[in-house]
Amino acid sequence: MPFRLLPRLCRLLPVGLLLLPAPGRATQTLPAPLPQPQGRFLQATVRVGEPLDYELRYAHAPGLEVVFPDSLARFAPFEYAGKTFYPTRTRRGVSLDRAVYHLRTFRLDSVQTLALPVAVLQGPDTLSVLPVPSRVGLRRTAAPLPPGTAALPPLRQHLTLEPVPPAFNYPYWLAGLAAGLVLLAGGAALFRRRLVRRYRAYKQRKNHGYFLAQFARHVERFELSRSATNVERAVVLWKNYLAGLENSALNSFTTREIVAYFENDADVRQALSTTDRVIYGNLQTEGAEEVDRAFQRLRGFAERRYASVVG
Repeated sequence: MPFRLLPRLCRLLPVGLLLLPAPGRATQTLPAPLPQPQGRFLQATVRVGEPLDYELRYAHAPGLEVVFPDSLARFAPFEYAGKTFYPTRTRRGVSLDRAVYHLRTFRLDSVQTLALPVAVLQGPDTLSVLPVPSRVGLRRTAAPLPPGTAALPPLRQHLTLEPVPPAFNYPYWLAGLAAGLVLLAGGAALFRRRLVRRYRAYKQRKNHGYFLAQFARHVERFELSRSATNVERAVVLWKNYLAGLENSALNSFTTREIVAYFENDADVRQALSTTDRVIYGNLQTEGAEEVDRAFQRLRGFAERRYASVVG
């Protein structure tokens, strides 16, 4: 009997040897399964079109590269309205990723489910891990039809106009403003010289009125005090006014240069000669009448120059 089994044992021996692990070679271990994410709605019921939040959490090893769904993911039967991401928190060797998706639904199903996948990157491969589907109930606002009713109830007609607040028409106002600016620019380009002349004449008229008022005030003060200081102030005012009127540096000229500038005008020569004697010669009561005549000459000459420049 043993001799009969020997050939069979010899034929089975190589097969048994092949099944034994080779000495010195480590056995290959399978990768550990990935943890499952958690998804849930933050409320149990929702109305049609009402905002709804869906929270997706994933606790994993810190070394895993995890990608959460973005706005291009499939959210059916819901519509994507936005999202809120939270930074990754790692505690005691476990990393937690969390995001809240803001959704809306317009489906009329009584119960609607959603399970958003989480992508895990492992080298060249991408693994999609799904959570347990989460449910949300649809809260209806219309009363259900009684049993046995085949047709829908008739609609109630309401033709009363509702007051609507008027809206500001920005396009028309902006177009009108742009047209007005174009017209103003065109008018300014066409009538620029005339406008400049009118503005200059207006400015000169105001300056002339201010000069006469201030000059009369200095003359009045001189009549009360007979002080050479008021004479000097009146002459300085006269020089500054004519410098602006003539557009020159007349206020820095000497008396001789001013007389030469105005071509040896008699009123200018006699008036400035009198005021120089009062200012530098300290003449007071003896030359009061001459100073009054000098003031009249200066004022009259300023009025003649203003008329020649404006006219």
